[in-house]
Amino acid sequence: MKSTAGQKILHIFVWIFLIGTSFFVLYPLVYVASAAFSPQQNIAALNIIPFGDGLTLKNFVYLFENTDFPIWFKNTLIISVATTVSTVFVCALSAYIFSRFRFTFKKTMMMSLLVLQIFPSFVGMIAIYVILLRINGLNTLWGLVLVYLAGNIPYNTWLVKSYLDTIPRSLDEAARIDGASHFLIFRSIVLPVAKPIIVFLSITSFTAPWMDFIFPKLVLRSSKVQTVALGLFGFVTDKKNMFATFASGSLLIAVPFIIFFVITQKMLITSLGGGAVKE
Repeated sequence: MKSTAGQKILHIFVWIFLIGTSFFVLYPLVYVASAAFSPQQNIAALNIIPFGDGLTLKNFVYLFENTDFPIWFKNTLIISVATTVSTVFVCALSAYIFSRFRFTFKKTMMMSLLVLQIFPSFVGMIAIYVILLRINGLNTLWGLVLVYLAGNIPYNTWLVKSYLDTIPRSLDEAARIDGASHFLIFRSIVLPVAKPIIVFLSITSFTAPWMDFIFPKLVLRSSKVQTVALGLFGFVTDKKNMFATFASGSLLIAVPFIIFFVITQKMLITSLGGGAVKE
């Protein structure tokens, strides 16, 4: 009887802990979603109960009619896609070279990439600004893509190389006997087998610049080239308190991000299930 009573008490405490944790995690998300449809703009005037102020679409209408939100969204999408494509191509190709070829200073270059990854990106912000200023890359989308690409190369090259090292070289040798070139081997044999790490690299490369604020603030200036993070931040400054509009914009950019994550997650699981290689 004592054991049964103790188990019931333990179950009650577990359920209380799980419910409390779920409430702690979900309440801010639900609160922001409710604020997006609230007629109140000031965060201090919002009802603490989600959707307690009623529902309205005027915040979404204001975003599309009175701001450059569509342009911000387009700029962010261009930057994320360009960063993903360039990062996957450069890192996969460089990782293939480091994994399959022997050349002078190979270990030195790999160690240099590792050392570069140790230092945080904020250390080189002044240098990044000066370099972009010299090449006329300030206030341009391609300048920001270069910044993200340079920051992604060191770690991701190591990551992809470690995966390519597990792929048997016998596949390369068999294709080379049939007359395949190195690039054909890389494109037709190595990349399909390395699909799991490529999908993972695509996910991380896309999500990193999606809501980044620091580097867009450093590189971009005019409203026509701003990203969503910069544009939405302008609604919650000391001079402007439009939290409901900020919440509606956050909700809009979260929807395609969630869709992208769900799609790529399925691709990643499928790739991991079918990407096994047998020697």
